[in-house]
Amino acid sequence: MKVVKFGGSSVANADQISKVVEIVRADLDRKIVVVSAPGKRHRDDTKVTDLLITLARRVLEGEAYEHSLEQVVDRYGEIQRELGLSDDVLDEVREDLENRIANRGSHEAQFMDTMKAAGEDNNAKVIAAAFNHAGCSAEYVNPGEAGMLLSDEFGNAEVLPQSYGALAALRDRDGIVIFPGFFGETRGGELATFPRGGSDITGAILSAAVKADVYENFTDVDSVYAMDPRLVDHAPAIDRMTYREMRELAYAGFGVFHDEAIVPAVHAEIPICIKNTNRPNAPGTLVVPTREISGAQVAGISSAEGFSAIYIDKYMMNREVGFGRHLLQIFEDEQISYEHTPSGIDNMSVILHSQQLVGKEAKVLERIQSELIPDAINVEHGLALLMVVGEGMRYAVGMAAKATHALADAGVNIEMVNQGASEISMMFAVKAEDRKKALSSLGEVFFG
Repeated sequence: MKVVKFGGSSVANADQISKVVEIVRADLDRKIVVVSAPGKRHRDDTKVTDLLITLARRVLEGEAYEHSLEQVVDRYGEIQRELGLSDDVLDEVREDLENRIANRGSHEAQFMDTMKAAGEDNNAKVIAAAFNHAGCSAEYVNPGEAGMLLSDEFGNAEVLPQSYGALAALRDRDGIVIFPGFFGETRGGELATFPRGGSDITGAILSAAVKADVYENFTDVDSVYAMDPRLVDHAPAIDRMTYREMRELAYAGFGVFHDEAIVPAVHAEIPICIKNTNRPNAPGTLVVPTREISGAQVAGISSAEGFSAIYIDKYMMNREVGFGRHLLQIFEDEQISYEHTPSGIDNMSVILHSQQLVGKEAKVLERIQSELIPDAINVEHGLALLMVVGEGMRYAVGMAAKATHALADAGVNIEMVNQGASEISMMFAVKAEDRKKALSSLGEVFFG
């Protein structure tokens, strides 16, 4: 049995949805289909999720929202007409959106989740109709009713353990299950969403729940590439990688798969296959628990912008019991998560997403100064993180030297270096403006 997930580009219009129907029909093992909201039809297009966010903001701000509503309805109308579906399908979409607005409640974050999730939810209904129109027995299933139970962290929810037992029943359903990604329900019956791109997470959860043989994740590329082909030309394709390699690379910018989606698959040991909706017969990239290490020690190099670093210096820091705990407690109190914490005997650094400091930076720095009494505090914004990842790195000598020499030869200043305890990854922080130059130099030395 296979769980298959189709991303936004794979369900962006009627032509792409027709491909989805044929891909599922071609393999009887593909029983559960997870779908995203319609993505971009072309480079300058707008994703339906972004249209829904604009619509929700207009409603919350008390502005006229009718035009924004029609933009969303028109996207589904185009799909409905080109697939030859009944007008009732579009009427249902409009009624659903109007009901969400009319019953918005007073919790803004929860209302925003309700509106964002309308993209996946309505697309699943349209796609179920498309399957039935093509002669396939398919059924739309609502995540909340199926047992997808989430925490009440709106916009950043996590699945609750009891979900897996309830969702296992999907395995016994007749026909094809069309399941919207990205959202579920809280214990209180309110709709909540995973982080953006969370349809990957939904697919992984369902794969683990029904004990699928494989989780196929269809997107718009033939495979995962060792480096972002949008930034670096001629990046080699990866045919097989481990969960840990994928998690490290996805975390730092590999947009082809959500880094949090790895976790359910790891626990259930479900292989993940990344495939191309437009070339479904291409082998894709297989993500597995372990792989044979041969040849290249580096599997891939990823990068992401939008990070900041807080540097704290204090003489005799190493003798001050609880200093690190106290520092991280300040971040916890302010609801800020961190990414890396490199440290020395008299200094400690915290790397985090810059967005998390918006509106909180002054308070965080004031608390660090008053509670920890450091000798110096410095904050640096505009950083990019580069991750060099590979299971074979732990067995190779001189990997860090190769990377640092490559960056030095390219004239890139390294702001910070950190290596994970597992020794399968190295992190380099550089100025965001040096990101592409740094990637090119690392790609040259490791992949030629």
